[in-house]
Amino acid sequence: MGNAGDGLETVKHDTADLADEAKERAQAGGEKLNRAVAGDSMPLGDRIVSNVKEAGHNLKADVDRSKRDVRDNT
Repeated sequence: MGNAGDGLETVKHDTADLADEAKERAQAGGEKLNRAVAGDSMPLGDRIVSNVKEAGHNLKADVDRSKRDVRDNT
């Protein structure tokens, strides 16, 4: 059996991961918004870089969510 300190640590880590996930999702949304605002005036290379950045931010957010899920299921 765990003790109360384990629960507090879980909450602390879950909160940090939730904040990290929110930050990454916001940055991914910012990349998508930049492409939408620039439209066709954004050069192809810049659009590709922006898409890669968006995917990277979403991947990092998914990792943070997964870390919380693992802790919640153990």
